[in-house]
Amino acid sequence: MAVTGIILVLFLILHMLGNLKIFTGETSFDHYAHWLREIGTPLLPSTWYLWIQRTVLTVAVVAHIVSATVLAVRARAARPVAYAHRRKIHVNYAARTMRWGGVIILLFVIYHILDLTTGHLNPQGDPANPYGNVVQDFAADRWYVTLFYTLAIVTLGFHLRHGAFSAFRSLGQQTPKGERRARAAALVFAVALCVGYLVVPFAVLTGLVA
Repeated sequence: MAVTGIILVLFLILHMLGNLKIFTGETSFDHYAHWLREIGTPLLPSTWYLWIQRTVLTVAVVAHIVSATVLAVRARAARPVAYAHRRKIHVNYAARTMRWGGVIILLFVIYHILDLTTGHLNPQGDPANPYGNVVQDFAADRWYVTLFYTLAIVTLGFHLRHGAFSAFRSLGQQTPKGERRARAAALVFAVALCVGYLVVPFAVLTGLVA
């Protein structure tokens, strides 16, 4: 869970930074998108880096899901008989919704790939004009796409907040002061990532980027 989580989080950070280049203008953003296809050349053929990255991310996602399933099964096996009287414990919203949140995120990733990677679900779908694809995708008359995107990103934020806090706990943050710091750090990270992703569709929706 930790290793695959780190791989996916690093990708999310880099992907967010790349998305923000849309504010530098169409020429700059398109140049960045085309540059991604040429990373590693001439050592690697064109687009090979992207396919290597996609393979690694796919393996990481599958391994993350399998790890979560294994841990859930182990936790259940460790307590085969339910407690007669369960103590009330504080379980935050993110912790309670990690499983179905993961399903929403997975469905969104599939949609996102078909939309802005392959172009099958994009109203423009022009691989030569990534900037135009983004602008057309989040246009005002396609508000439902922005709504779905927002739901997925907020769900991702809850997922990251709980995951980051759990990681801090696993690394030894067991004191009350350490726990408060871990919660604060996890919250700040999750909010920053959500804002970084959501600012693009809302900029398009409101006409700031056109």
